[in-house]
Amino acid sequence: MSLRRFQVGSGVAAGVDDERAALTEVDHVRGVAEALIDKSVDPGHGSSSASGLGGASIPDTSNPKRIELLDLLAQGERSVEALGEGTGMGLTNTSNHLQVLRQARLVATRKEGTRVLYRLADDEVLLFAVALRSLARTRLAEVDRVVRDYFVARDSLETVSRDELIDRASRGDVIVLDVRPREEFVQGHIPGAISVPLGELEQQLRRMRKRVEIVAYCRGPYCVLAPEAVELLRRHGFRARRLEDGMPEWRLAGLPVAVGLE
Repeated sequence: MSLRRFQVGSGVAAGVDDERAALTEVDHVRGVAEALIDKSVDPGHGSSSASGLGGASIPDTSNPKRIELLDLLAQGERSVEALGEGTGMGLTNTSNHLQVLRQARLVATRKEGTRVLYRLADDEVLLFAVALRSLARTRLAEVDRVVRDYFVARDSLETVSRDELIDRASRGDVIVLDVRPREEFVQGHIPGAISVPLGELEQQLRRMRKRVEIVAYCRGPYCVLAPEAVELLRRHGFRARRLEDGMPEWRLAGLPVAVGLE
């Protein structure tokens, strides 16, 4: 599948045009999310929820753990156990938060044997989750502190835009590295990317070519995996940068997504 022109629904669209349209939509949903957070934390509204996506009742979205759950589900569906492990919560707390999100129709479920798998309800919720993550930095002191302490200190790590990555990947002069957990890679990744979870990266260095620049990406602009991968690669003499955002933003831009281990 080409990274320059690709199938979208029943028609063919140019990647850059779709990206601009998607980003305009993200800006719109960011405004909606901001209004929802205002209502959820403003006691003057007399309620901890607001009417939102698809007529659903939006729960208290200022809760950092619910934002974290939505962010993880933006990478693909997961079990309660995996979500609990990913957020550092116990199963009971994880289940309680998921039930709130499910009642608000932000997440959906399916059964696989005895397991219940959760996913974001639809692409509209994915837009909402991305906008909410961005808003969390400015509205929640806990999130803003993490961003300032971790990412601002790493501003010297120049990022790569989606346009630049598409152009260079189409010419074959860059290695695209997905450093998320492998189960997230399987559920959706940038075509042509190589899956090397951060914990395995150092062991795989001897198999990588130093003459070609490496672009690492992970879950989004506030994900720590790609910056840590870039720092590790640079310490070992590789030319490396990170993508400016992550897989959810790539999907929302209407860009091609590969699945499986290809």
